[in-house]
Amino acid sequence: MADPSDPSNCPCVLGIDAAWTTHNPSGVALAQRAAEGWQCLALAPSYDAFLAIAAGEPLDTSRKAQGSEPDPAALLAACQQLAGQPVDCVSVDMPLATTPITSRRAADTSIASRFGPKGCAVHSPSAERPGAIADQLRERFAELGVALHTTTTARKGPALIECYPHVALLALLKRDYRVPYKVSRSAQYWKAEQPPIAERFRRLLGEFTAIHQALSQRISAIPLTLPQPNEVTTLSSLKPMEDMLDALICAWIGIEHLDGRTVGLGDATAAIWLPAKLME
Repeated sequence: MADPSDPSNCPCVLGIDAAWTTHNPSGVALAQRAAEGWQCLALAPSYDAFLAIAAGEPLDTSRKAQGSEPDPAALLAACQQLAGQPVDCVSVDMPLATTPITSRRAADTSIASRFGPKGCAVHSPSAERPGAIADQLRERFAELGVALHTTTTARKGPALIECYPHVALLALLKRDYRVPYKVSRSAQYWKAEQPPIAERFRRLLGEFTAIHQALSQRISAIPLTLPQPNEVTTLSSLKPMEDMLDALICAWIGIEHLDGRTVGLGDATAAIWLPAKLME
């Protein structure tokens, strides 16, 4: 792995908010270290949109993001095109393991034990979800020289790591409990109050803004402009922004991993990487 303290190198990190199914889109973010710090080179609400950006097409925000299977070779080629060099770390929000995932892993149990009381337990993976998508993604990246880092892996070579944005946000925003920013869960977050939809827009965008501002202190030139609450007409219009923010969170964890500031919870087959400050 490149020495991050060497000013002559410009390492880059690919963050992927990976959908567990092919019909849902996956947010993608690419960041690279520059002389003045880390900067965002590309941000997209889907794999196809990210590949299009690398091909020189501007992001069309009016076009609905489409789901598709991840293509690691195409993603790495796009990163090479955008950054001018290979990726040093691919950070993915999806269960990954060196063996086929069929049930709950030690990594999931460790997260639930430590962060469940903070509202950040994890969904149990299965052979169906994410199933083959996760297994094939890990295998293909490994074939391309990007190996999965588990608790027994030395931090060298291009890394593939699993991350969990909900827990990462506790460190990023200095919160004590799960951040209520998921569009699909907005009705449950404030179920007792039952606020009108316009108020849910306002609250979600308030969290989006806090996340965006915190990320901007660590990654510059983020090409994402959030709307004002009165400009939002549907919850679904906020989902691509959520996915892109999650991809940026993944990229930030990748940056922390390159700089040696992460801790992996799990075992030799799978680890979820967290900001080290959460374990202090």
